[in-house]
This record gives sequence, structure tokens and C-alpha cells, in this order.
Amino acid sequence: METLQELGEAVAIRRKALGFTQSTVAAQSGIAAETLCRFEQGRVSEFGARKLMALLSVLGMEMQFRERGARGSLDELRKERGE
Repeated sequence: METLQELGEAVAIRRKALGFTQSTVAAQSGIAAETLCRFEQGRVSEFGARKLMALLSVLGMEMQFRERGARGSLDELRKERGE
């Protein structure tokens, strides 16, 4: 992921897969529901690290960092493609 919009889309997909509403996730992560809505829709210019970490925690997600352009293992690539 390279943009906040892509990150917001990934969060929305995970939230929906878990069957959570935006209101529930927002309340549990301590952010405003409108902020979460705008984040998922890619309509924010910034989204603080504290908010992001709280949101990811509620959704059971974590961040991983790697060098730009670095490819993952074959298993990671298959997972990314949904195989």
C-alpha cells in the first residue's frame, strides 16, 4: 500500500468481512464515526498514527514494513492474490 486511500479501502474490507459497522468500530477505537467513514472512502488528507493503531487493533490487523519494491515470499504473493 502506498496511499491513505488504499489503507482506508483495506480497513473497510476487513471491517465488512468481520461484520462490524462503522459506528461500532469507531466507538471501540475512540475515533469519530465520520472520521472513520471519510478514511475508508479515501477522503482524508491525514490520519494520525494513534488513530490508525487503535483502529487496526479493533480489527485484529497489524502493519508490516518492507523496502519499496521488495517482493515477499511465494506464500505472501499467493495470499495477496487470494490463491
